[in-house]
Amino acid sequence: MGSAYTPGLTVSKDVVVQRVRRLPIKGEVLVAKGDEVKFDTVVARAMLPGPLQTIKLAEKLGVEAKEVPGVVTVKEGDTVAKGDIVAKTKGFLVFKGREEASPYDGVVESISEITGSMLVREPSIPVEIRAYVQGKVVDVMESEGAVIETRAAMVQGIFGVGGERNGQIRVAVDSPSAVLDAKDIRDDDAGKIVVGGAGVTFEAIQKANQSGIVGLVVGAVRDVDLTKFLGYDIGVAITGQEQINITIIATEGFGTLNMADRTFNLLKTIEGQNASINGATQIRAGVIRPEVIAPMTSATGEAHMAASGGTLAVGTSIRVIREPYFGILGKVTGLPPQLVTVESGAEVRVLEAKLDDGREVTVPRANVEIIAAS
Repeated sequence: MGSAYTPGLTVSKDVVVQRVRRLPIKGEVLVAKGDEVKFDTVVARAMLPGPLQTIKLAEKLGVEAKEVPGVVTVKEGDTVAKGDIVAKTKGFLVFKGREEASPYDGVVESISEITGSMLVREPSIPVEIRAYVQGKVVDVMESEGAVIETRAAMVQGIFGVGGERNGQIRVAVDSPSAVLDAKDIRDDDAGKIVVGGAGVTFEAIQKANQSGIVGLVVGAVRDVDLTKFLGYDIGVAITGQEQINITIIATEGFGTLNMADRTFNLLKTIEGQNASINGATQIRAGVIRPEVIAPMTSATGEAHMAASGGTLAVGTSIRVIREPYFGILGKVTGLPPQLVTVESGAEVRVLEAKLDDGREVTVPRANVEIIAAS
């Protein structure tokens, strides 16, 4: 039997989303406030020091520790490659000298006459943080990272596995009660986020993984199938770091549960759009929910406007769908052609309207819906 949970999850066709992108150590921020970024834009980079390796020269060459400084062929600060000779002893009579090669690439950090060892620091490891969502940089944290903001359709789930990925959304089933099966996976689904209904079979998970699909979004998933796919029991404290090539999100729970109509219908409306997906889940303090974020584009806004039932023009009846005028009716009085910078820093097209309560306001065009004539 399936089990369901009902926390306050976000399922919205229009929400402002901010994501903090922070390096684990101090580094260099590569973007500036106001920059437009894509999913894969590198916003910050740092160099993680490589591991420190020990070469026991005294032991390997058969000399006293205090003699090591006299037999090394390199000095502190020198760069060495694997196989380079770093120490050599002289021969005596019929005995040949001995050589020791570095087993590592790196930089000589120290040579000790106390321990008789050489320390080699392997090359630094680059750490990059990408934007994750398409949007605008609204804040920069010096040497640490940036805050990315986007206006998007967003779906949060109950549970997920797998990390941050990006792909085009395709709804593969006809209803929220349908279970995603292997036959629903197409050859051209590589790189896509595929949406199912009430659940997903193990065979579908396998085929999706083999086909190069980046994400699966379904109503529920069986825990036994997840365990079989991962090869180990999954913990419930925090997920998202699994070493897998696909992200899986369950919007309702475990077992087989119909995806909520609202969630399924929203995913249908953004089919074909590129979206960011992250299966990271934390159910304890500092709750993190898996998510699908599909940033709005100009085409998206036009499609939403068209779907609302008419053409925007002076005299068109509208309803405002965002605060601070949420739900208030009015009529369009002007359509300025130029872009206007709003409070969030974004440049958008606006309209002028006279609300039914008499106020004359200017609001982003995407913040209204057209009231179709009866």
